[in-house]
Amino acid sequence: MNKPTRSIEWIVWGGLALVILAIAAVFIASKVGQTTPPLRVYGTVPDFALTDQSGRVVSLSDLRGRVWVADIIYTRCPGPCAKMSRQMSELQTALPADEPVDLISLTADPEFDTPEVLRRYGEKFGASAARWHFLTGKKTDLYRLATKGLMLVLDEVKPEQRQSDSDLFVHSTLFVVVDKQGRIRAVFEGAEPSSGPRILDAIRLLLKEKPS
Repeated sequence: MNKPTRSIEWIVWGGLALVILAIAAVFIASKVGQTTPPLRVYGTVPDFALTDQSGRVVSLSDLRGRVWVADIIYTRCPGPCAKMSRQMSELQTALPADEPVDLISLTADPEFDTPEVLRRYGEKFGASAARWHFLTGKKTDLYRLATKGLMLVLDEVKPEQRQSDSDLFVHSTLFVVVDKQGRIRAVFEGAEPSSGPRILDAIRLLLKEKPS
């Protein structure tokens, strides 16, 4: 009576082991074959030429072959701009110095935010002028790049609608990630600390991409 029982036990345990091995094999195969889907293309940034905090002219051609992250701020901002700049500063710290990545902050307030004003503002956040460019210039050029190029919201608050002397502009709090070919590939909420790791992941993906 014991032999048939033991045979059945061996069959049951042997079958269970095979099932476990099969599940493990499927799991491993799925992980090995798993790939991160490519980031979609949302649009192409048009050419521009603006001046950074060092007085240097930065154009789209200067950023070719480099991944870059852009946002909109202004130095008199009473709202989220400082939080966004801290987030950008954390990105700067997290990025290896030799990686072809730039950070671009457009001012919404070019009449006040001269290169010198932007330089002092950038210094508060430890901005490296070699990587993090605060751009100013003609208002029409800045607004065209922000709204038509990067597809962000940017508008001046009418004097009668201002709640304070520094309540001057309405602008997006988004970070736009642009690839080496000047194409918009990802958008993240810039005021959210949790966006930082996701932005870095997007940057790493785009750095690995080969030109299409």
